[in-house]
Amino acid sequence: MKTIRIQYFARLREDRGQSEEEWCTDCGSVRELYAQLQAVHGLSLAASSVRPAINGAYTPWETELNDRDEVVFIPPVAGG
Repeated sequence: MKTIRIQYFARLREDRGQSEEEWCTDCGSVRELYAQLQAVHGLSLAASSVRPAINGAYTPWETELNDRDEVVFIPPVAGG
């Protein structure tokens, strides 16, 4: 099991009802983690609409997770 710190912004924060959490998981990749969070928390945005970052750097969805990683899911931002 890995413990991952997750941060949510904008729409994902609204879906989750909080801006961050620690999550214990057996997921191997950031894509698997997002799918797990969608299933458990009902996150409304498809992965194709979200950009993941691990430990402060944008990363591909296939990137492997390590214990104590900090993961941020960044949704599209509307401007005006």
